[in-house]
Amino acid sequence: MDPKAESMNDLGGRLMTDYPDVPGLLAHERPREPVYCIYPEVYRRAAQDFVSGFPGRVLYAVKANNYPAIVRLLHAGGVQHFDCASVPEVALVAEHCPGATCYFMVPTRLRGAAREAFERYGVRHFMIDHASGIDILAAEVDLRQVVVFTRVAVHHAAAMMDLSTKFGAPPEQVAGMMTALAARGAEPALAFNVGSPVMRTEAYTYGMSVAAGVLAELPFQVNLVDIGGGFPYAYPGISAPPLRDYFHAVKQATLALPLAPDAVIMAEPGRALAAPGLSAVVEVLLRRDDRLYLNDGMYGIFWELRFRDHDGYPFRAFRDGVPLQGETLPFRLFGPTCDSTDVLPITFLLPADIAPGDYIEFGSIGAYSLSGRTAFNGYFSERIIQLSDVNAQPPGC
Repeated sequence: MDPKAESMNDLGGRLMTDYPDVPGLLAHERPREPVYCIYPEVYRRAAQDFVSGFPGRVLYAVKANNYPAIVRLLHAGGVQHFDCASVPEVALVAEHCPGATCYFMVPTRLRGAAREAFERYGVRHFMIDHASGIDILAAEVDLRQVVVFTRVAVHHAAAMMDLSTKFGAPPEQVAGMMTALAARGAEPALAFNVGSPVMRTEAYTYGMSVAAGVLAELPFQVNLVDIGGGFPYAYPGISAPPLRDYFHAVKQATLALPLAPDAVIMAEPGRALAAPGLSAVVEVLLRRDDRLYLNDGMYGIFWELRFRDHDGYPFRAFRDGVPLQGETLPFRLFGPTCDSTDVLPITFLLPADIAPGDYIEFGSIGAYSLSGRTAFNGYFSERIIQLSDVNAQPPGC
């Protein structure tokens, strides 16, 4: 097969599957645009490990990476449930993951979105975080046919980002909303999100203690509790407990919840599933002493580094398809746009003789990258390839 054979993917980009690994790509061609490389087995394994380890139901948070091929790989790895925040996300899952269940897990929606999700895609799980949301939802769906989660505002210092500042009702208001939902014929359920990413397991223990207080006020028992996302990924310079420690903490905390006999705990991992299986291969365009200018930057695949407390990714350099090694020096990395803020936040130790025309592969870049990059200044690559060697490993794995 011609290594340059291409097929159009679902987003209009070029999805190639003919290269076994990144050295094979770079030995055959010198791509002018950034190339984003999918490692299928890494994604399948991440899904399998999370689904088998978490003591409940796993919903992949589509926002973390909505690329169809990646969503399909996670589904193939065992993810059967998906946390969606819009009708386009619901439609994507419906098209690419036969038999999967979508949950519309955001308290605010475009007018008519709940109706479309309910009638066209069969969505039966929704969310509110304010009493007024009950009537808004009831105007679009039959409450007697749906489960409605009420989101309680919870935050813990172990989370790098506080998600309770935008969504979530004060704990003292939640039981009243859930009781009102039950009176309207809906099945009430409870949800919270302690933040993202969460660097210590006690955050979930704390969140579930808040949930226990709400549940104790109800005149009925619930069948579903959604503990949200926030499960971390260990980027360079960031250490986090292994996921099994989080799973154990959740399992133990569940024992204290006053739940219905067959109740299910749910989680919405995004980063933990999306991060490991994607890398970005970028070209060095210019070297100015200790500065390297790349063909991708902070408006592209690295955009999340503006907002997160992690500031880098694992990496390796190549020349003519061969790993570039030897003495290293610290370099500042700049993107290609005309904006002076288009610079990665830390220095990177790279080979001292790195030069224009060399390539750097950044691993673990799958979370909040493809789904958030922009076309600022006209820089936007649609070059996404799926590597065929099942033993290929990205940097950092």
